[in-house]
Amino acid sequence: MPAPSTLRLLLTGPGREALQEAQAAEPRPEDFLALVQKLERRFPSALAAAAAEQAILRRKARAKFREADRMFFATEALEQATAQPVAEYRAARFASLAPVFDLTCGLGGDALALAQVAPVIASDIDRVRLLLLAANASALGPAHRVTPVLADARRPPWGTLKGAGAFLDPGRRQAGRRARSVNEYEPPLAAAVDWAARVDGLGAKISPAVDLAEVAAYDCEIEFIDLGGELREAVLWFGCLKTVRRRATVLPGPHTLVGEAEPEIDLAGPDGYLYEPSPAVMRAGLVRTLGAQIGASMLDRRIAFLVSDRLVTTPFARAYEVAEAIPFQLKRLRARLRELGIGPLTVKKRGSPIQPEDLIRSLGLRGEEPGTVVLTQVKGKPYALIVRPVAAGSSEPG
Repeated sequence: MPAPSTLRLLLTGPGREALQEAQAAEPRPEDFLALVQKLERRFPSALAAAAAEQAILRRKARAKFREADRMFFATEALEQATAQPVAEYRAARFASLAPVFDLTCGLGGDALALAQVAPVIASDIDRVRLLLLAANASALGPAHRVTPVLADARRPPWGTLKGAGAFLDPGRRQAGRRARSVNEYEPPLAAAVDWAARVDGLGAKISPAVDLAEVAAYDCEIEFIDLGGELREAVLWFGCLKTVRRRATVLPGPHTLVGEAEPEIDLAGPDGYLYEPSPAVMRAGLVRTLGAQIGASMLDRRIAFLVSDRLVTTPFARAYEVAEAIPFQLKRLRARLRELGIGPLTVKKRGSPIQPEDLIRSLGLRGEEPGTVVLTQVKGKPYALIVRPVAAGSSEPG
């Protein structure tokens, strides 16, 4: 974490000049020493090192922030920061509340998104992160909508706040390891429950890998968010921000699927089209809800694949055309893939103990055509499905 004096140095005229020169080099981490030596020809050593580090972080931050080249970062704070599209999507839910408290604001990614819909009181126990927040709010414009406060979310200096909202993004690493339980978060999830009684609505970010049994007793909505096919986070919504029990959201969009009790849907064989649900849909326990929505069946009650004899475009699943379905036998699968001239192979699996890399090595394919194989269960029996990915947005004619 950079010292406060280092951050302030970067905000001076010489600091901005050094940072501009450092950024022009488009540096990667391995370029740090060479870049510092180059910058030291014009700037003091401390400023050269700070500018080089910041330029490297800005390059990395582009994966999360559209305006990363104007922002200020620290390594750990950047790793914990929410991707901008997710933060903006979440912030929209707070539009009816004011002010909104960002209780663990970090470098300000969530606070800046929240400031687009409401005045924000952004607190943290780390002075450096508050400086990062202030610098970023000033650089991007909404500084007049964001009030930084040094405060601990577990011992807030505020009482009950009628009409207000709050957002909590607790730290999920302890001593270098990822916290497994919500009780190991910093602050623990219990702090969110305390805050839920102080404000009209609260959102709490948690790991998408959370043990659902740990949050089952809370009177809240749980939402799983997929950004670009990757499960990014889960959010618990309390108070007036709770709308349903379970929600899966796919970004960009947003596209959202909700449910309470899962419907019953039929079992069917692996014909026509195979649907691989978004990880958000799977974690939210909404696979059968999706199946009912698109008129699909399940291959197996325990497996999160759907099948249909017709192609339906949906943002909640990746579609594959099933070319062949083979009861799994290594020799038979190898022979068929060789007949098809398959070489480069993508292997997906669900409900199979076989590791993709082990299968690829055992098959020993030497063809030139790319192929995709899905290892799964069909009504309790192991199958290999030879499939072709369907281009996004495709649908059956007529």
